[in-house]
Amino acid sequence: MTAARSARPPVRRPARRIRRGRFGGRDDGRVSIFLAVAAVGILAVIGLAFDGAGQLRSLQRADNLAAEAARAGGQAIDRATAIEGGPKRINQPQARRAVADYLAAAGATGHTVSFPVVGGEDLVQVRVTVTYRRSMLGLLGFDDTVTVSGEATARALTGAP
Repeated sequence: MTAARSARPPVRRPARRIRRGRFGGRDDGRVSIFLAVAAVGILAVIGLAFDGAGQLRSLQRADNLAAEAARAGGQAIDRATAIEGGPKRINQPQARRAVADYLAAAGATGHTVSFPVVGGEDLVQVRVTVTYRRSMLGLLGFDDTVTVSGEATARALTGAP
């Protein structure tokens, strides 16, 4: 009897599928999709933080440039009138040149200069525009550049503050 058994090939039983998880193995790859979506979200948050900080630095730079340029323009008073004892007025063409020279030396290109009169006093008002080139948000579909502006006003001080 043992000889008859050995002559037969062994019977193979069909392999059982092991059920995994709640869906019976149908959730393969769902974690990968979640990680891909989460990675894009994390990159977007990092991009907002990085480019947001860069835009704030550009805004601060524009404000600082406008303040310094207004100070340079405010120093351009009409000396002939001031020496004769007349009113201390700002020499507008000279002030425009002083503002343009300062901003050119600082590397800024876009600016406007105006001379409002407040309470009978001439002022120099400078508005500077600075363009910030986005590094990360441009990759996510946002504009590659953003323009910020800073504004400052100066007056000619001729006496003790």
